[in-house]
Amino acid sequence: MERTRAEVDATLQTAKLDAAELLPAAHCLRFGPAAAGDVCLLELEPALCGRLQAGHSLVIRGDKDEQAVLCSEDKTYDLKVADTSNMLLFIPGCKIPEQLKMEETHCNIIHTEIFGFSNNYWELRRCRPKLKKLKKLLMENTYEGPDSEKEKDSSHLKYTTGDLLDQIQASEEEIMTQLQVLNACEIGGYWRILEFDYEMKLLNHITQLVDSESWSFSKVPLNTCLQELGPLEPEEMIEHCLRCYGKKYTEEGEVYFELSADKICRATAQMLLQNAVKFNLAEFQEVWQQSVPEGMTTRLDQLQGLALVDRQSRPEIIFLLKVEDLPEGDQERFSSLFSLREKWTEEDIAPYIQDLCGEKQTVGALLTKYARSSMQNGVKVYNSRRPIS
Repeated sequence: MERTRAEVDATLQTAKLDAAELLPAAHCLRFGPAAAGDVCLLELEPALCGRLQAGHSLVIRGDKDEQAVLCSEDKTYDLKVADTSNMLLFIPGCKIPEQLKMEETHCNIIHTEIFGFSNNYWELRRCRPKLKKLKKLLMENTYEGPDSEKEKDSSHLKYTTGDLLDQIQASEEEIMTQLQVLNACEIGGYWRILEFDYEMKLLNHITQLVDSESWSFSKVPLNTCLQELGPLEPEEMIEHCLRCYGKKYTEEGEVYFELSADKICRATAQMLLQNAVKFNLAEFQEVWQQSVPEGMTTRLDQLQGLALVDRQSRPEIIFLLKVEDLPEGDQERFSSLFSLREKWTEEDIAPYIQDLCGEKQTVGALLTKYARSSMQNGVKVYNSRRPIS
């Protein structure tokens, strides 16, 4: 049974409210037969709301054992449930006061049916994409070359872009950026990471050709490379290697690559360190310099996030420690680092926590939160705030 204007005015009088201070229109609410409490509300920032209204989509990603995240085309957000003491009602066509003020109303009654209700809503918090799983999946079946026995076995798992979007908790743009970081390439429609030994084999072919042709590393012609090395390896693999270790440019209609000495020196160091638990630093530096192409100079700062030097050891040593192999979570990352070494200088630890910094966050802010500083022989060092088991 619907309320009359007289009943509404009587209710206002009972509540001791002055009708003259209120808008003339009155909403009379009632629960409809289909009203349900299993509807989810999602709070969006204006930019995301605008993208939805423009026809773009948002995707919720995560396996059953993972905390769900929401992804736009280029960002990732944590989904958190926020409870509210006020019941939230879903009312189709409900007009807010600002809309009613714009309309000419004459003490009218608006009868409205409640479609659904909720005592909580989902709120979004910008988070780092969860990309560690991406490398894990691709490392299950690395590419060792077209003649590898693995390529003849169809039982090995391979992943298309669609497969990765289904399984990785990150936006499409963040996934594609990370694929570039991992030097992954698309082979036959599937994303693959080259086996490191095969990647180094391709790189050696290129650097030896540069040396034999007396080219400058800053001007390596693509077409000549493909012609000379095509009989040895697939042309798309040669070009992929050039892209991984160089920068493409065009001059007078010819495509060239400027090879990066830092990237080549870094890869050579990884090759030397990957089979050694620890390496005498002085001996390593000597062998490393001898192993890179002539004209390139090795420097320890080329190994940030790849290898760690222990200057407290006698003799000083160096060993492989790749940032991508460390835990993704902030606390887990710091616990792992402090279990490896009790005290760190900011210079040593920075390459291993830089990727944890969010928007407008600094390495110093992270250290303040998760570490305690002290002075040791005139140098500021950091140790864990928590006991390390």
